[in-house]
Amino acid sequence: MRRIDARSLRGLAHPLRMNILEAIELHGPATSTTLAARLGENTGTISWHLRLLAEHGYLEEDTERGNKRERWWRIPKGATVLDPAEFRDDPETSGALRVYLSHLVERYFSRVRKYIDENWPGEWQSAASLSDWRNLHLTPAQLQHLNDELAEVINRYIALDPAPDAERVIVQLQSFPQRPEEK
Repeated sequence: MRRIDARSLRGLAHPLRMNILEAIELHGPATSTTLAARLGENTGTISWHLRLLAEHGYLEEDTERGNKRERWWRIPKGATVLDPAEFRDDPETSGALRVYLSHLVERYFSRVRKYIDENWPGEWQSAASLSDWRNLHLTPAQLQHLNDELAEVINRYIALDPAPDAERVIVQLQSFPQRPEEK
């Protein structure tokens, strides 16, 4: 497991770099040319961002693919973990954290919006869920335990071999405290 530090957070906190990582996460290893076409950017810009992501450990060159003229990039094995509490009080990194988290929330919203706009068959519409539980009252430790348990369940499903009729499924979970509204 790799923890994001202040330097690597600043290296990640850019919308195009986050889009590059997501494209590789969703579609597998890629070259700057394929990413440029997919993301509507020029190859030189993509190449520069790929090298920066690699410098910070978010990507690595896929040496099993390509040749001297064509470099392929992939996500390194192992999880990357970000603890926002480590950066909130640091003025140099709190801005990068806000950029990163804001883009992440926009990405989550876009995924849900895209699902709503698509016309999925009834069986998928019945199986999917847009849920909201608002009656929980937890301590920070209880919230952490809840998130850990949910992650364990999801990891069991990640480990399954995909069935022939399986589709990519995204599970998004946002869990956070909410202060009561003032009247």
